[in-house]
Amino acid sequence: MAPVPATVRIGTCSWADEGLVGEWYPRGVSSPEARLRYYAERFDVVEADSTFYRLPTPETTARWAERTPPGFAFLVKASGELTGHREGAGLEVEVARFRDAIAPLETEGKLRGVLLQYHPSVTRTAAAMDALAAMPDLLTPLVPLVEFRHRSWLEPHVARETLAFLREHGLAFVSVDAPALDASNVMPRLAAATHPVACIRFHGRNAATWNVKGARASWQRFDWDYAREELAEWVEPIRGLAGEADEVYALFNVNRGAQAPRGAALLRGLLDDAGLRATGAAEPEPATLF
Repeated sequence: MAPVPATVRIGTCSWADEGLVGEWYPRGVSSPEARLRYYAERFDVVEADSTFYRLPTPETTARWAERTPPGFAFLVKASGELTGHREGAGLEVEVARFRDAIAPLETEGKLRGVLLQYHPSVTRTAAAMDALAAMPDLLTPLVPLVEFRHRSWLEPHVARETLAFLREHGLAFVSVDAPALDASNVMPRLAAATHPVACIRFHGRNAATWNVKGARASWQRFDWDYAREELAEWVEPIRGLAGEADEVYALFNVNRGAQAPRGAALLRGLLDDAGLRATGAAEPEPATLF
């Protein structure tokens, strides 16, 4: 009997983004607690990206765990000190600090993976590969989700070797949807599973703003409303990932207004139409009165 394809869990790359607060949450859903509870009624996975900029206190992440239902999953973005964005006190020290901050999520069984989105300056070198190979032991039992941001890792002549390296070392490749640009910090649209956990991050296709200089805010790079036809291109690649991996996550990182939940709803509809099992981007059932 053929294995049952994995369920695709759809979510967004924040629940507290300024755009969501301004356009997605209804009037009256205005506190941090109310927003996370509202989000968790409609999605069962979220990426916490604020951890990249500043580590939360364990008390904060304990509240995140308490405000979400059983079975809810967090993917947490690694701090900038772990991915070449900022100077740190050394890899082991910074991993320990990071894990202390997010420990309550792990204790409650809600922390599924750590997104390692590497700085574009991290190119495919022997030193970078050695550092990558060390991450699974430092993060175990959490899943290291690797997103490259320099094309040297996925050039046609080395892409297969890079994926084999990730597979050998227990590292989960993060597939991305991004603009079709001939720039070193834009990755090709490649769907691949190198681990029982597979992840896709949808960054939008705004070629005009991806590398714009003097941007006022990050949403300018990720300002994109996905069209149905664009997301339809991913249905068959996602089918392939669902057949290879045990868990598949699809996360929207477009972040002007309510672009992310709109994209999530479009993808959910496409996957439903294609007969693929998916969760997320669904309104909760109304309460029944007796």
